[in-house]
Amino acid sequence: MIKDFAVGVGLLGHGLRIVTRDRSMLKRGAVPVLLASVILFGGLTLLATNLDALVAWATPFADDWATTWRRALRIAAGLVMAVAAIAVSLLVFSGLALAVGGPFYESIAEDVEDKVLGGVPNTERIGWGRAAWIGLRDTVLLILRALVWAIVLLALGFIPVLGQTVVPVLAIAIGAWLLAVELTAIPFVRRGHSLRERRATLRKSRAMTLGFAVPVYLVCLIPLAAVVVFPAAMAAGTLLAHRLLARP
Repeated sequence: MIKDFAVGVGLLGHGLRIVTRDRSMLKRGAVPVLLASVILFGGLTLLATNLDALVAWATPFADDWATTWRRALRIAAGLVMAVAAIAVSLLVFSGLALAVGGPFYESIAEDVEDKVLGGVPNTERIGWGRAAWIGLRDTVLLILRALVWAIVLLALGFIPVLGQTVVPVLAIAIGAWLLAVELTAIPFVRRGHSLRERRATLRKSRAMTLGFAVPVYLVCLIPLAAVVVFPAAMAAGTLLAHRLLARP
């Protein structure tokens, strides 16, 4: 499991080397990210300024509690709510970037397959319209899943100790997993695989998938870092898809 996780991290490092050596890939992948980043950080700023009010609205039953217990509960709830909101925001961000930059990211996947993997037979071109539709459709489906998990994690966040330790880690893992499903969309679709098949394939190598996705998830939280890491993640997602689909 640890070895597979390390392999996933290594794939991201390989993707980063690919796009930094070929600056044209980096430039192509950065354009949609800049637009999506403005929307992402605008939403997170809005959340940060209204988080206290949201937490108070979600926990009215604690109004009559002792100050210490009320504060502890609302800090835990605020932490879980912030992590869940970040997870949903990153899915919106990646879905928007893929929808706007479909042709750019398809060209990155195609270059990786041709120049690094030596060509992949029986792949198909997606085109901007289809790429945009697939990106928006998958994003909506994954956001619905993220919201379900957000409700579960919010409930678990009320549990002392567990809510402040295990739940945030679990939230990051779930958010990274859903992000990986989005980031591998283009290479899977180019090979004719559906969203269900993509999820099933990634699930068989969960540790490797998380090794690839968790660093992407965390780095994307740094302002403007996504401009570099997102094109690298697309290249790495192509490498991951090729590796998993080549398995018997």
